[in-house]
Amino acid sequence: MEWTEVNIYTATEGIELICSKLEDIGIKGFSIRDAEDFKEFLENKYGRWDYIDDDLMGLSECETCITVYLPANEQGSETLAAIRSLLKELKASDTEGRYGRLEAELASLREEDWANNWKQYFKPFTIGDKLAIKPSWEEYENTDGRVVLEIDPASSFGTGAHHTTRLCLELIEKYLSSGDKVLDLGCGSGILSIAAMLLGADHAVAVDIEQNAAETAKENAGKNHIDPALYKTYYGDITVNEKLADEIHDKYDMITANIVADVLIAMKDHFRRYLRDGGILIVSGIIEERAEEVINAILSAGFREPEMQLREGWAAVKFTL
Repeated sequence: MEWTEVNIYTATEGIELICSKLEDIGIKGFSIRDAEDFKEFLENKYGRWDYIDDDLMGLSECETCITVYLPANEQGSETLAAIRSLLKELKASDTEGRYGRLEAELASLREEDWANNWKQYFKPFTIGDKLAIKPSWEEYENTDGRVVLEIDPASSFGTGAHHTTRLCLELIEKYLSSGDKVLDLGCGSGILSIAAMLLGADHAVAVDIEQNAAETAKENAGKNHIDPALYKTYYGDITVNEKLADEIHDKYDMITANIVADVLIAMKDHFRRYLRDGGILIVSGIIEERAEEVINAILSAGFREPEMQLREGWAAVKFTL
C-alpha cells in the first residue's frame, strides 16, 4: 500500500490538544518535531555528547510539526478531510494564535495528484439492504434494484467507505420513515442527508463548518436529482453562531451527526433543540474507547434508548427523544 506524509503545523502549546483530536478520528501513530523540546535537550546540564550533527541543530529553529501517514486510498482521503476540518475548527476558536498556523500540508505530493490518485481505489459498493454507493466517475450495474447514491466527495469527508459513515447509513435505513425531515450536522460530502432523501425523506438540511463541504453537499444532491427546494445547505458553527442556529431552527424527525466525540458532547443541547419529541438521533465518528462518555453526555440532555453499533474500533449510536 502507498502512504502519504501529512505534516500538521502548530505551536508547542497545540501539540497535546491536536494529538488528542487526531486520536479521536482514529489516528494512533504520529511523530512530533518541536523546537522547544530540542532547546530543552541542549540546555540540559546533565547532557553528555561530543558532537551534534548540523541537521539536528536545525531542530532548534524548526516550526513545530506533527506528522502522520495516511494510506493513498479513499479512507486516507476521508481522514485528511477530517484533519483539515478539525484544524479549521481549532483555528476559528484560537483567537490569540496560541496554536500556530494550524495547517496540514502533504509532503512530496501535489494536492492535484492526491485528489486523483486515491480515486482508483474507490469503487461502487453496497450498504445494508437497500443502498449502493457509486462514485461519480464509475459505472454501476444495478442488478438487484438498490437505491443508487452517486457521490463525489471532492475534499470533504464522506465516501461511505469509512466505518463511521457505513454505520450511520445502516441506522438511517433502519429508522428513517417516509416523509421525514432530516438535519445533517457536520454534513461533509452530504452523503447521509442525500441517502435519507433517496430512502424517502421529504426535506433535508445539511450543515458543515466548512463552506466547501456545504457546496459539495449541494452539488452531490444535484447529481442525485434531488429538488433544490427540498435540500438546503448551510456553513458555519451552530455552537457559536446564533444567527445560523436560528436560521436552521425547526423540529426535525431525524438528526445525523458523524463528527468526533468532543463535538458531539458539545452539541448535545443543540440536538435536543432541533429534534421533535419521539425523533431519532444518530451520532457517529466515535472511537470505541469514548463511546460510553458520549452516550452518557447525550442521555443527560434528555435522550433515551441508546442503541450502539460497533465496527473495528468505531461506534455509532441511535437515540430517541
